[in-house]
Amino acid sequence: MAETVDDKVSYFQAVTGISDHDLCTEILAAHNWDLQLAQQQQQPGIAWKLVTLPFYVVSGGVGLIAGSIRLGAWVAGGVLSRSLSILGLAQGGGGGGDRLLELPPSAAEAADFVAEFEREFGAGRGPHFVAEGFADALQRAQREYKLLFVYLHSPDHPDTPAFCGGCLCAEPVAAFIDENFVAWGGSIRRTEGFKMSNSLNASRFPFCAVVMASTNQRIVLLRQIEGPKSPEEMITTLQGAVEECSASLVAARIDAEERLNNQRLREEQDAAYRAALEADQARERQRREEQEKREREAAEAERKRKEEEEAQERAAQEAAEKEAALARRRQEKAMALGAEPEKGPDVTRVLIRFPTGERKERRFNSSTTITSLYDYVDSLDCLKAEKYSLVSNFPRVTYGPEKLSQTLEEAGLHPQASLFIEIEQ
Repeated sequence: MAETVDDKVSYFQAVTGISDHDLCTEILAAHNWDLQLAQQQQQPGIAWKLVTLPFYVVSGGVGLIAGSIRLGAWVAGGVLSRSLSILGLAQGGGGGGDRLLELPPSAAEAADFVAEFEREFGAGRGPHFVAEGFADALQRAQREYKLLFVYLHSPDHPDTPAFCGGCLCAEPVAAFIDENFVAWGGSIRRTEGFKMSNSLNASRFPFCAVVMASTNQRIVLLRQIEGPKSPEEMITTLQGAVEECSASLVAARIDAEERLNNQRLREEQDAAYRAALEADQARERQRREEQEKREREAAEAERKRKEEEEAQERAAQEAAEKEAALARRRQEKAMALGAEPEKGPDVTRVLIRFPTGERKERRFNSSTTITSLYDYVDSLDCLKAEKYSLVSNFPRVTYGPEKLSQTLEEAGLHPQASLFIEIEQ
């Protein structure tokens, strides 16, 4: 590819007579390396120039024009290509944007020019010149995908009043410039206007130019308009520049919009991905929380089941132990009672009614104490209550702890008695 490029540049130098290798390279690049198209755009006698901008102008805008617009057509009238890199602007720690903010004088000069132009030719007449320095105006043109219309004002030139009042302030001219260009003006009496006139080699006034930013930190001069012009001539010249560059500007706008749309699409996709990821993570957290909850509930249910099971086992064991203790107690009580005596004058017959309605009868020696009656009840399997009292109806007498040591005869239960059991609450 390098050999093919060098061959094309050498051939173009030979047929056009342009000796500057860099300038030929830029012209061919602007025509997409189409030799025939590049030759057709060259007119005999046109002097192509490579000129650098004033340092303080480009230092404010360095980094702003790089890679902005791809030039699609080079116009008759020449190309003014300014290489910013050869000025050594890469030195220093500050960025281009910082230096741009440090140029209030250029903006002040532009604002003064606008005010003076309106005072002299009427407010609201003529193009809408931006009150910004040249670098800012070029950046604005890039953002709006327009060409930059440059007017260098020479207050002392005899043709200036007629040109401004009759051409620039003509409604068709002003409307055409406002619609298709960003307009910047500067007085050659002021610093930036004077330096721009030197850089553009403005030798004849009134002077206008049409410029645009190109790649590799270069600015392209598309039209250079010198001397008095009628509104028709001005519009024709400007129309030619617009037509030749419209495809490039539209392509640049489309590219920018496509990049913006792609960026927006990527951001939307990234946002959708993040949202989906967050949703997945939320679902995973919810799943884990629910799983942990189920596990906790299962563990709690198992713990309760084991506790209930152990409680039941303890209750069963206690019940069994209690039943065994009652059985032993009944056995011990029965053994303590001894054999039931036969009927006789010293034998008392006792009838005991249980809460269930069941009745039990037994004979005791009259000398037996009340305690023996309780032992008898305890030896039976008819009563589960542990606390109870033996009570007689007529008269009602409760044979509680204070009467346990009395004999049946002393208690008035001989020769026979009828008692019932009263459960204590």
